[in-house]
Amino acid sequence: MTKPVRVLVIDDSASVRQGLSQILNADPGIRVIATAADPHAAARYLRDELPDVITLDVEMPRMDGITFLRRLMQQCPLPVVMCSSLVEEGSETLLQALEAGAVDVILKPRMGVIEHLQEQHERIRDTVKAAAHARVGRGRRAAASLNPQEKLTADAVLPPPRPGAMSRTTEMVVCIGASTGGTEALREVLVALPANSPGIVIVQHMPESFTKAFAKRLNGLCEVDVKEAEDGDTVMRGHVLIAPGGMRHMMLERQGARYVVAVKEGPLVSRHRPSVDVLFRSAARSAGSNAVGIIMTGMGDDGARGMLEMKQAGARTIAQDEATSIVFGMPKEAIARGAADKVVPLGSIARELLTATAR
Repeated sequence: MTKPVRVLVIDDSASVRQGLSQILNADPGIRVIATAADPHAAARYLRDELPDVITLDVEMPRMDGITFLRRLMQQCPLPVVMCSSLVEEGSETLLQALEAGAVDVILKPRMGVIEHLQEQHERIRDTVKAAAHARVGRGRRAAASLNPQEKLTADAVLPPPRPGAMSRTTEMVVCIGASTGGTEALREVLVALPANSPGIVIVQHMPESFTKAFAKRLNGLCEVDVKEAEDGDTVMRGHVLIAPGGMRHMMLERQGARYVVAVKEGPLVSRHRPSVDVLFRSAARSAGSNAVGIIMTGMGDDGARGMLEMKQAGARTIAQDEATSIVFGMPKEAIARGAADKVVPLGSIARELLTATAR
């Protein structure tokens, strides 16, 4: 029998500590082994026992969560999930947390926190379980098995691709999907691209209100232009569109010889919204051999089915390898289905992308 994921909850709010503990302990695959009101109390606990995952608040007395995270990653790397009420005004702080080594982010509102956490209980548990699989420091943490649950496929949003080859256009389009660990992996890929790179559309699993800050940060680092996608945006050379997090799917549509994105509401697909499967299926339907599909680090199997559909429609497909993936879930599933033409390390993805789109 698989051992439960052992979690240390660090938050200055007693009600949040209690609420998170109840939510996590309700899953037989998770066990909260301790809680702490601040990093100093947590550090005393860590001298005696190391958890599999830490949930960490950002705003705390005596020492803020970012400072504690940086010290932890230098001295004793462990998978950390940031749990913060900072949303729009603090998105830059949370991006700094991801750069410092946090695996993922759980957002909580400033008001009605417990009610919100209860509503998001399934995502919170999945996030903690995914973190237990994450590669941090130089080693890989022991992994806990996710209990399979019924989930919708892309059929809930789009019909399958039609048989037959899609006519070539003068431009290629690149579709990228990522989840846990993807924020830093995407940064590494995008900063390596020249300003005239083919148009790129990305689904990165992120909380609502977070992708806009993420896109803004990347835009300041990259030669390509990066923005959060809006319904009707044109996919253009030298531009990157990132699907808004949390509430809507992003799909590729063809209008004559050009491509646009549709950002629309829909049910959770592969337990995500936006879903990589939905984006990839739309690319198979609308772009066919004019597309390149890339699947990167992430927990679960979102994107594996859609990538196979892209390959069957004539697209070239690339998966990130295990050694460089923070979580080798999504790429592994795509590879197992025979969906990946190539499996390459993170540092080679930008070069492979440019090669695959060269005319």
